[in-house]
Amino acid sequence: MSTVPASDEDHHPQMSGVYGRTFWLAYLANSALVGANALTFRFAELVHYLGGTESTVGDIVALGTLVAVILRFSVSHFLDDHGTRRIWPICSLLFITGCGMFIAATQMQSLLAATQVMWLLYVARVVFFVGMTGMFACSMVHIQNHVPPERRTEIIGNLGSSGFIGIIFGSNLGDWILYIITDPRTQFFVLFGGAGLLGVFYLCIVLILTHGEHREPQTASPVALRLMVRFWPGTVILAAMTMGMGVTATQTFLTRFATSQKIEGIGLFFTGYAISAFFFRLLVGNWSRTIGRHWMLVRGLLGHTAGHLMLAFVTESWQYILPSIVCGFGHALLFPAVVSLGSGAFPKECRGAGTAIILGFTDFGSLVYAPILGRIGDDFGFQAMYFTSSGIALATAVVCTIVARLHPDSESRS
Repeated sequence: MSTVPASDEDHHPQMSGVYGRTFWLAYLANSALVGANALTFRFAELVHYLGGTESTVGDIVALGTLVAVILRFSVSHFLDDHGTRRIWPICSLLFITGCGMFIAATQMQSLLAATQVMWLLYVARVVFFVGMTGMFACSMVHIQNHVPPERRTEIIGNLGSSGFIGIIFGSNLGDWILYIITDPRTQFFVLFGGAGLLGVFYLCIVLILTHGEHREPQTASPVALRLMVRFWPGTVILAAMTMGMGVTATQTFLTRFATSQKIEGIGLFFTGYAISAFFFRLLVGNWSRTIGRHWMLVRGLLGHTAGHLMLAFVTESWQYILPSIVCGFGHALLFPAVVSLGSGAFPKECRGAGTAIILGFTDFGSLVYAPILGRIGDDFGFQAMYFTSSGIALATAVVCTIVARLHPDSESRS
């Protein structure tokens, strides 16, 4: 696959520098996207406002993820067949449409029956999540095609650091919106409307990034399921699924946990999380070449194990600080190692499908664990829910430790 101009494809941009215009535009776009997503962290509150429960939240999240996973595993080869120039804007438009549908659900509450509103939320979440996951996949594929193979893990990690800026901006802006606006309907209108506007800004950057790119004719790529069987990425998929569970436990359910504990806001947790992840991402930038990516997985999973265990005991907002730092450490190591190991199992001409597949397993983790965590939260409380997520991360870390001992990483110098 080639989604870069011919001049860039013939020689990777080592002479002009990896961190040029393309990287920084992608960095700005990813910051905007993560910031937009952070504004929607109050989605569980929206569901409750419209009459749902923790189980309803889990089911809605699971359905959106299910559709995204099916699309990833069935049509992800479109990224290789048609390139990011076509697929990326489509995904961005889906994201914007999903935000608009969330707004419609809040504004039409008095006009529709409760079940109709819930179904609108189901559809909106599907459109929103399919668009967002496609945007992330296109971004990862696009940036990987602009760097030499040996620098893929580095560039994935450094591009991912933009998300930490976005999460600080979005989560704190969300807290501020809820603080100054007291009417729930208006709160959700501003939150999801703001996310949609950031989506429009993101789309404009995508059009700039892909302008003038052309692709050489190529034969159609195999469907993702066939690729997945042929180039099976291995046990890294367990780490990817656990990463998806961690995203669900914090980005979906933390707001409800805070409300149940009468804690005002979640911005402090996500600020600490993002600053920690940003710092550790820079600090351990060369770990893939020293200790190896398998050991990065182990350390990242242990970070989630400890962080989620600490979250179970939070009763005041300042107590978010330590678990946020530990969870941020876990994310800083997990994401680049998972994407690099997973997509690296596929040949370059199938890199788009490979990236989409490994990110699909992250979504699959959300699909599997969101309903489970939601029901545990309903039946046994949020403390039991975080005990569960911590235990799952620990079990996955044990498996990855065995793999790390048996299979040295080809990217590591040790």
